[in-house]
Amino acid sequence: MGSLGGKSDYESVRDARISENLARMEMLGLRRCAGELSAIASASASASAAASRRAGIGGTTPRRNPKPPRVLTPLRRSGRLVAIAAAAPAGSASGPRRSGRLNGQTTEHKALPLKGSLSKFAAEEAEEEEEEEQEEKKAMVVIDKERVRILQERRCDSKGRGAVYDPVLGICCHFCRQKKLCGEEGCKRCGEGDLNQPCIGKTDCSSCHSSYGILCRACLKVRYGEDMDEVRKNKNWMCPHCIEEKGTKKFWICNSSICLKKRKLSPTGIAIYDAREQGYESVAHLLMDKLKCRAF
Repeated sequence: MGSLGGKSDYESVRDARISENLARMEMLGLRRCAGELSAIASASASASAAASRRAGIGGTTPRRNPKPPRVLTPLRRSGRLVAIAAAAPAGSASGPRRSGRLNGQTTEHKALPLKGSLSKFAAEEAEEEEEEEQEEKKAMVVIDKERVRILQERRCDSKGRGAVYDPVLGICCHFCRQKKLCGEEGCKRCGEGDLNQPCIGKTDCSSCHSSYGILCRACLKVRYGEDMDEVRKNKNWMCPHCIEEKGTKKFWICNSSICLKKRKLSPTGIAIYDAREQGYESVAHLLMDKLKCRAF
C-alpha cells in the first residue's frame, strides 16, 4: 500500500490539467485582461467609498432643483354658458338654475277645464285614446287565443308524462323531474295557459301539499302502481313520504333517486321490467318486499 502523504493519480492528473489551462490563458492574454478589469473595479469602489465619506463629513447633500410654481389659470367655460351669463340681468345670480318656488317667486298654475267644457282638440284626443285602448284589448284577446291554439297543437294526446317541455306552465314531477305539459282533457293550465289553475295531470298530497307529492301519471303507475283517475277521486290521497311518516303502510317508501340516495341506497334505475317479471305490480312493491327480507 502507498503512503498516505503521496498524491493519488487523480490529483496528479488534475494538477496537470490546471497547469495546461493556465498556460493556455497566458498565451491568449486572458490573465492580463482579468487583472486589468479587477484593478479598474477596485479603483472605482475605492473612489465611491471616498466620495461617500466626504459627503458624510461635510454634511452637504446634493439637492434637487425645485419645481417651478404652478400658475393658476381661469376655468374654461363653454361659449353657451358665457353668453347666458352675459345676457342675464345684473341682479340675477349666475349660479345653477333654480325653480321659481325655491327663489321665492310665486307661480300661477292654469286650472284644467271641466269635463263638460273640453275644447274640440281635447275631445278628439280623448276619442283617439279610447280607440287605441280598444284596439290594444282586441290585440290581447287575439294573442291569448293564438297562444291557446299553439298550446293545443303542441300538447300530445298521450296521458303519460307528456312530450312538450314548458318551464313556465309545466309542473316538475318529483320522480322524473320533468316540467312537461300534461295530456289530460280539460286541464286549464296546460291547455289554456292559465297559471292560476292547477295541473290535473299531476298529483297533490292532501297532507303536505309539497313538491314530494307531485307525480305525473306515468311515474305514479310505474313506480307506485296507482292510477291517476283513482288518486284524483280520492281527496285524502297521501304521497309516499307522508305514508312513511304516519306509519300507515310499513316499508312503503319513496323510490326516487333523490330519496334513495338520502337513505344511502343505490337508485333502482329502470326496474319496472324486473318487478313485473317477478310478479310485482310496481317498483315500490318490489322494494317493499326487499326491505321486509332485510328486516327479518
